[in-house]
Amino acid sequence: MRKVVLSILILISVLFFINIFFLQSYKIPTTSMVPTLMPGDKVIVSKVIYGPRVPFTPLRLPGLKKPSRGDVIVFIPPEERDKKYIKRLIGLPGDRISIKDGNVYIDGKQIVDARIARNYYYNQGIFSKNGKEMLIPEGKYFFLGDNSINSQDSRYWGFVDEKDIVGKAIFIWWPPKRVGIIE
Repeated sequence: MRKVVLSILILISVLFFINIFFLQSYKIPTTSMVPTLMPGDKVIVSKVIYGPRVPFTPLRLPGLKKPSRGDVIVFIPPEERDKKYIKRLIGLPGDRISIKDGNVYIDGKQIVDARIARNYYYNQGIFSKNGKEMLIPEGKYFFLGDNSINSQDSRYWGFVDEKDIVGKAIFIWWPPKRVGIIE
């Protein structure tokens, strides 16, 4: 009996360690990322890619790379510190971003990346007045939902701090008919 209990405790410890530093599963609750992610999808998020945070500290371990435009990312939004959101990264530190006629412009040039350009982005919220150009501060990022009409995102609450990025969504693992890499 002692060996069984010890084996279970070791397994729980390993799973806890993996969950904190490497991978975590999230369930998609809303339609804000349709068609990329559907309500009820369960996704695997890699914390290693951007560097995992050390629990109960402000420290972050080194990651494999910096966040890239077009990545689908889980983060803590500035106005709801007890929640985690999942959106597409649109603007990087130092970018000048604007939304005009449903299209996103960076430094005056329309984004042509198909993952972003295929979506129509509405000018809603205080941070996306039609044609208004915003400079993204250093250490901050600008996120939009793929289903713009149904998404609370950076258009409403502004920029996300780099320290609040949790990880990159890499894989849909449930339901079985939607299993695949997240683009």
